[in-house]
Amino acid sequence: MSKVVKQMELDSLKKTFQGVRDMVLLSSTKVGSQLEFTSRKTLRDKKIRMQMVKNSLARKVFEENGVKLEDKVWAGTTVVAWGADSIKDLSKAVDALLKEIVKKNPKDDKKFTVKTAVADGQQVALDLAMKMPTRLEAIGEIIGAILGPASEIAGALTGPISEVAGQIKTLADRKEDAPAATPAA
Repeated sequence: MSKVVKQMELDSLKKTFQGVRDMVLLSSTKVGSQLEFTSRKTLRDKKIRMQMVKNSLARKVFEENGVKLEDKVWAGTTVVAWGADSIKDLSKAVDALLKEIVKKNPKDDKKFTVKTAVADGQQVALDLAMKMPTRLEAIGEIIGAILGPASEIAGALTGPISEVAGQIKTLADRKEDAPAATPAA
């Protein structure tokens, strides 16, 4: 392959993976055209793209983007799946696809294998990536963590104040009733 062609491929990969921080890396072996088409179509319906990459070029592109992966990831063929709203959605979609492939034909269980998942530029296992919270779930957890103690503090402050206000109201009601109930001497 000439240097010009390699540079064109490298530029294309840079453009394709610019800003991509969440992905799943797969290995494919003896995948037929029908299986590849249905796999890509299934993932495309979920806004997930798949692309087979040349390892040496992909490694350069990912390292430039700040994604450092172990050397063993770059052994054999590499298919990159990316897209979806979060690493959780992406990982679940890829896992569901792999299970669906095996369900349809148990002999195809080794056609696609997961190498690793990448969450925000960090290498993680696929099962851990499936459990990671989405952005909205993380924001909800943070808000819940903030509001829990805040509501307890508000309750602690308003509890005694409302009790004192109730006692003042009771005393005010008694004073209005008291002059009418006193006997004349």
